[in-house]
Amino acid sequence: MATRRKSSTPVVVDFGTARKMALALPEVAEGLCYGTPAFRVKNRLFARLWEDGETLVVSADSGTREALIKARPETFFVTDHYVSYDWVLVRLPAIAETELRDLITFAWRRKAPSALVAAVGGKSK
Repeated sequence: MATRRKSSTPVVVDFGTARKMALALPEVAEGLCYGTPAFRVKNRLFARLWEDGETLVVSADSGTREALIKARPETFFVTDHYVSYDWVLVRLPAIAETELRDLITFAWRRKAPSALVAAVGGKSK
């Protein structure tokens, strides 16, 4: 009997996927920022949907941001508005689910209070 191979079609990541990931983290609240859905930990913004509806704006230090953009400019970018800030824009359809989870968790750790990060077993910032 032949076995069926699972489809190799990648899962398309959308804002619903990002929302589930963000809300699974401790002390996260969803609200609005510039009229789009946004996620905060203890009232500190760490991610939000960009106005195009397919891009996530995520907190990232400048070194990480530059490395991401250099490695995969089709996925990661900044606009002139974000050049002076520690944020990176992520094209959701172009990122793998596991990579997005890591990026959202990284952003959460950057913004969460150190005591909260330590309480869940991790290093902050």
